[in-house]
Amino acid sequence: MKKPNTAHTAMAALGMALLPSVSHAQEAASTINSGDTAWMLVSAALVLLMTPGLAFFYAGMVRGKNVVSTLAQNMVAVAVIGMVWVVCGFSLAFVGDINNFIGDTSAMMLAGVGQAPSGTMTIPYNLFMAYQMMFAIITPALMTGAFAERVSFKAWILISILWSLAVYSPVAHWVWGGGWLADKGAQDFAGGFVVHMTAGYSALVAAIMFGKRADMAAKPYDTGLVVLGTALLWFGWFGFNAGSAVAANGLAAHAFVTTFIASAVAMLAWMLVDNCKDGKPTIMGGCIGVVAGLVAITPAAGFVTTGSAMVIGLLAGVLCNLMARFIKGKVGIDDTLDVFACHGIGGTIGVLSVGLFGNALVSGANGMFNGGPDLLKTQLIGAIAVAVYSMVATFVIIKVVGMITPVRVTASEEAAGLDSSQHGEKICHCD
Repeated sequence: MKKPNTAHTAMAALGMALLPSVSHAQEAASTINSGDTAWMLVSAALVLLMTPGLAFFYAGMVRGKNVVSTLAQNMVAVAVIGMVWVVCGFSLAFVGDINNFIGDTSAMMLAGVGQAPSGTMTIPYNLFMAYQMMFAIITPALMTGAFAERVSFKAWILISILWSLAVYSPVAHWVWGGGWLADKGAQDFAGGFVVHMTAGYSALVAAIMFGKRADMAAKPYDTGLVVLGTALLWFGWFGFNAGSAVAANGLAAHAFVTTFIASAVAMLAWMLVDNCKDGKPTIMGGCIGVVAGLVAITPAAGFVTTGSAMVIGLLAGVLCNLMARFIKGKVGIDDTLDVFACHGIGGTIGVLSVGLFGNALVSGANGMFNGGPDLLKTQLIGAIAVAVYSMVATFVIIKVVGMITPVRVTASEEAAGLDSSQHGEKICHCD
């Protein structure tokens, strides 16, 4: 599946290594390494923890009457997208190839995905599947922040299923499964194209299509929940990025370090912008800055030096903050929790940074500042393609689901709160 020291960019080899037959898992060319397996088991669990972390992060920023619904929209992805991945999502992303666009269905229901390693992997094939499943789960969940406090729960489940199959799996195949972007040499260490750009640009379209909330000026429910969610996301993200080396090696350690550096710098940069714009730094803003930095370093974590990681974190903290203000203040789009600014723009900063700062002495290929101008062109092509495809596909998906069931709650349901109107619950029974 991957070559040593090239991490997720070498996932392109998977599509070539795995023939569209159920016998591919038996064609192992390597043996299981217990250290790599232990690390990847931990990494998969860390990435799974990120989805509850995201749920808390988002829930703390909405109003009290929508906290339960926000938690539910995120947590249900664990079950729904997990099953989609098992049934056919993994096969479409990583097995076989149809016109360089998507995989085939030969590994539906995980046929042939067993304990033996595949290709050059040193971990069980089913562990690789499980690790990738956690990525697939959190990606559509990221979108929920863009249309929080106004989406029908039933419609969201349908949207998430269709989106996972029509957007996530194809783009994962393009980049990591042997598709056309992999053939062009596009690099994405842990999910700038595949996770953050798909979710971020889709979220922008969704926010526009769902329309504005009746009250955009409402205050968040609980800053403490936001801090808790940030802590869980930050902790889990080390599995997200360092785990993407798919081995317990020096590259994993390097990705761990660059991940921390970029997120810490972005936190400080975001708070500095808040202080300059609003007169005071806030912990809420600092937490959002952490996420923006984590997003931006994700595609570059195993390809850039620690110094470049600092620059990437600075760019994310400043530019994502300014974009969030622009989208809501100047454009007037109700991206409730700044998903496009953090994930769409942050992901774009990250993938283009690979083209600028990529260093072959770390792994991968050299970017423009290290004598490799062609990589930036490839990353730019990938960014445009992923952004456009994600937006168009999301528009179609929401339109289709809207023909089946209303995608937005009624005005009275929104006023009452989604906790009661969608779930018959409330966050605290204190009376």
